[in-house]
Amino acid sequence: MSKSNRRRCTALFPAVTLLACCCSAAWAQDDSSKAKNEPSKKTLSTVSVKGALQPYRDLTVTGATKTEAPIKDLPQNITVLGSDLLKDAGVSQLADALDMGSGISRQSNFGGMWDSYSMRGFSGDPNFGSDYMVNGFNASRGYNGMRDAANTATVEILKGPSSALYGRGEPGGTVNINTKKPLFKQQNTLELSAGSFDTFRTAIDTTGPLGKNVAYRLNAAYEDGNSFRDTVSHKNYLVSPSFLWMISPDTTLSYELEAVRQKAPFDRGIVAVNGRLGVVPVSRFYGEPNDGDTTIKSLGHQVFLQHFFNDDWSIQTGVSYRDSSLKGQGTEVRPYGALVNGTTLRRRLQVRDYQATDLTARFEVLGKVHTGAVEHNLLFGVDGYRFWDDRRQQQAAPAGTIYGISLFDPVYGGPKPTPRPSIMTNERQRAAGLYAQDQIDLSEQWKALVGVRVDQYSQTVNDILHGQTVHQSHRATSPRAGLVYEPTEHVSLYATTSRSFRPNSGVSRSFQPFAPERGKSYEVGAKMDFLDGRLSSTLALFKITKKNVLTPDPVDPNNFNIAAGEMQSKGVEWDIAGELTPGLRVSAAYAYTDAHITKDNSSLIGVSLVGRQNADVPKHSANLFLVKQFQLGGKAASLGGGVNYVGRREGSVAPFSNADLFQLPSYTTFKLVSSYNATKRLQFAFDVENLFNRKYYASSYSAYWVFPGTERRYTLTARYSF
Repeated sequence: MSKSNRRRCTALFPAVTLLACCCSAAWAQDDSSKAKNEPSKKTLSTVSVKGALQPYRDLTVTGATKTEAPIKDLPQNITVLGSDLLKDAGVSQLADALDMGSGISRQSNFGGMWDSYSMRGFSGDPNFGSDYMVNGFNASRGYNGMRDAANTATVEILKGPSSALYGRGEPGGTVNINTKKPLFKQQNTLELSAGSFDTFRTAIDTTGPLGKNVAYRLNAAYEDGNSFRDTVSHKNYLVSPSFLWMISPDTTLSYELEAVRQKAPFDRGIVAVNGRLGVVPVSRFYGEPNDGDTTIKSLGHQVFLQHFFNDDWSIQTGVSYRDSSLKGQGTEVRPYGALVNGTTLRRRLQVRDYQATDLTARFEVLGKVHTGAVEHNLLFGVDGYRFWDDRRQQQAAPAGTIYGISLFDPVYGGPKPTPRPSIMTNERQRAAGLYAQDQIDLSEQWKALVGVRVDQYSQTVNDILHGQTVHQSHRATSPRAGLVYEPTEHVSLYATTSRSFRPNSGVSRSFQPFAPERGKSYEVGAKMDFLDGRLSSTLALFKITKKNVLTPDPVDPNNFNIAAGEMQSKGVEWDIAGELTPGLRVSAAYAYTDAHITKDNSSLIGVSLVGRQNADVPKHSANLFLVKQFQLGGKAASLGGGVNYVGRREGSVAPFSNADLFQLPSYTTFKLVSSYNATKRLQFAFDVENLFNRKYYASSYSAYWVFPGTERRYTLTARYSF
């Protein structure tokens, strides 16, 4: 079957599933429920996250854990960043939200094309950015750009491996984004923002009923602006309509569409000259403005059905389908040995045409069983995905300084070299998993959780350029177990252990597939409530090991990797959030993360990295956010601010000599937030990012690809509700 035919056939799958779900829901409807007029309070898709006394960290998480278990009953460090916090902090992208969690650090973002972060020192697949989920479905496979927060309701951060529920994943943790859901009450909000660097943003959020049993929601956003970076600008679009059908009081069917388009130049950042930062300004751009924009397009669908048979048993099933692409050309400084004669940088031209399709489906049964005084909260599930990734890339890397640029006085617009094909691959991945979990209420004080998942995974890579095809299959078993002890109503102590795995994409230079990454984790912690439950805190200690980590092949680092790495991470995390006093809300976090390399490819590159901290991962990091609500002239107002500290970090992801080693300095940035309700319907907000205009470096890949943090940025926002 051709790629176009295959995509057309695959695109029919959500519609077919929607029809099947409707039929099955109608068949499952209980006649006795027809007399009911109100939606069941148990229905997960219509239940908002609970915790009215805790505006910033909520007590119940239903998306990523797949159950309605209170956080204090789960043997895991879990943080929920609620909608109030995201709004107060002026969050517009996923990266800004994750800055407020503990132990999360920014990683190299592939020229500004996608989100990339590490959690507990582990960053995930560099080919696609870091893993995250949307409504419990993987949303990071493919080319989906920088995640906009316009349709985000909550961000759930689950630390430690989640492979026992989701299969492939990082041992450091999982991020799940819950989108805004349709409501049966009309609400409309229009938002207009203007700010530094000629940035303009508009967003709309409208929801309401379309009838007695159907509701809609539409979230859309458009952003257009320049940057503190020379000649760099961007245009981002997001349109996300969703619908909810209350088939019966116990049965819901939802559909969500998400269309994303992002355009920006490919921007690798600045250069650390001989390992020293600050030699050139953070605004300096070393690409070619006339390369034009690199464009990312992503179109996703989600269909989800839930049905409650009674108070104890329910099913939930869904399908996620997403097409994505990344296209464009970009000139970039070479990642190693680019500086010639101390004044000229060698460059290369890359022309990319990447396309991906991701299809995922799952079916789950949830139930409760009582054996004497012991209650078992059961989850049984089966899921699978099909992933197609087609990459076409051309490259021109002329010898010497033919396509070079001045380090201190760049001049743009010279003749371009002619690129030649460098990558032509078609990769196909298939996976299916079977999993079970039992959350056991042994008594009021003792809780236990056990779970296991078995995955079957296969991968085929067709390297058209070299006429090679490779195939591999693997099976992985991912268990987890944990115990919780609650000596009082406000204290919860836990211990847990789990395993993880992640398939490695691509092939080696000798066209051999890679074995999957394997991870193992141990964690103990304490969860505590203070001030009559207004303030919650979690303290966690962990140790994680991971093997079969890919690193660039020293012979051809631009196109190939080798599996030669092992890593270990251990540390302490502390999160606290809630209300200190009525109207004074706080969110704070601290992490000590000792994430270092325990095995490397030193026999090939001649330099050992064993014992060195993982790149872009600080040993110490912390953040604090405070906001005070008060009355000003009889109108509601707020004033607050935040501080973010990131410690010193290793700067080179894959050094090949001692000359490649360098460090990113520590930094502390401040932000100011404020709001004023001019009327019941109109609110103004004024935020300042990087209040004291601190020069800092957010992440890097090598000394020639260092991405600086933004200069001071002002944003004025008007929100009108009607």
